[in-house]
Amino acid sequence: MDFMLSAAFWISVLQIIAIDILLGGDNAVVIALACRKLPPEQRNRGIAWGVAGAILLRIALIFVALKLLALPYLKLIGALLLLWIGIKLLQPEDEDAHAGVESSTNLLGAIKTIVVADAVMSLDNVIAVAGAAHGNILLVVFGIAVSIPVIVWGSKLVLKLMDRFPVVITLGGALLGWIAGGMLVGDPVLQPYTGAAPAWLHYAATMAGALFVVLAGSWLARRKAAAALVELAVDGPQPPHKG
Repeated sequence: MDFMLSAAFWISVLQIIAIDILLGGDNAVVIALACRKLPPEQRNRGIAWGVAGAILLRIALIFVALKLLALPYLKLIGALLLLWIGIKLLQPEDEDAHAGVESSTNLLGAIKTIVVADAVMSLDNVIAVAGAAHGNILLVVFGIAVSIPVIVWGSKLVLKLMDRFPVVITLGGALLGWIAGGMLVGDPVLQPYTGAAPAWLHYAATMAGALFVVLAGSWLARRKAAAALVELAVDGPQPPHKG
């Protein structure tokens, strides 16, 4: 347990917690939507059991991901996916992202919805956490155990902070790019070339990944905003929908 006294361990724990909070906001929304039709006395139980199931499933998925990332080329693929996830994080949120989430009037139905939806939505989280954990499953369990309650019970505060301080999202995207850069040079295929490389190469790769995500994500976000303004100018304001 001496490794728990090292700075590297706690830096990785903080990275995992940050990843779960940044990429877990949608999961908090799913939990709320799935349980909204439950009787009041069952809502807390639905949330608790749904979250417990989602945590166990996510740990299992990350455990599999940790094993797979030890295979050649998969860290390269994971790094590219993580770069894309970081860029996507910096884009404007889709208002219809949760349109397909159904609520349930019974406890088991709500729990099933939470677990299944979390599994479908957690690909980005699984890849990012596996990259930050560097093969240590204890890091995964500890980080998720701390961050999931924050997501569920502190999601409103976290989302408000993100809305008020957009730089939090930008820093989150940079963190994902940083991890992706480290994964890229850590692939077993590249180890014969990078294993004996100077330490600055690893830091250069992580910094390049962070800068790439921030620059590419910001550029795409500006393009989308400009396209939306052009579309609004051409089509004009839409009349209010009458239902």
